[in-house]
Amino acid sequence: MKAERILQSAIVVMMAAFVGVLYLSLHDNVVKAGDRAPEFSIKTEKGKTITAREFGGKLLLLNFWATWCQPCVQEIPSLDRLSRDLAPKGLVVLGVSVDKDEKAYKEFLDRFHVTYLTGRDPDQVINGRYGTLQYPESYLIDTNGKVVEKIVGEANWSTEQMIQHVQSLL
Repeated sequence: MKAERILQSAIVVMMAAFVGVLYLSLHDNVVKAGDRAPEFSIKTEKGKTITAREFGGKLLLLNFWATWCQPCVQEIPSLDRLSRDLAPKGLVVLGVSVDKDEKAYKEFLDRFHVTYLTGRDPDQVINGRYGTLQYPESYLIDTNGKVVEKIVGEANWSTEQMIQHVQSLL
């Protein structure tokens, strides 16, 4: 009986330590509004290399997504509209796909006629730097490399309110 209690106590202590270490390791990597955007470099499908510091001196909307993520798929048409409407005013939209299957990724882009910049990061290096574990997740990054806003989950980027909000950041 006493040995059983000691074993249970030891298990509880080990679990608490494990959860604490896991929390601290993830907490350090989670980027939030006000933080400096972690550095990254990705080659887009159009052959352009984009980094967190070099995206044309414009507002960057960095969107992490995947072809197998239904909320991501639902978000893409409104993200595409926002890009078409605000690109001339200084918005760069970059979709970073975490798809491992390159063929599925390319077929998806062709089928849905995605017009904004996209790149594929199958090793999930970039989203790891941002602490992104669920999709979609988006970051609005200003010309100084500062994260202005983080949006977790699907957003309707084509509502008048959202367009005005993004436009106010340009």
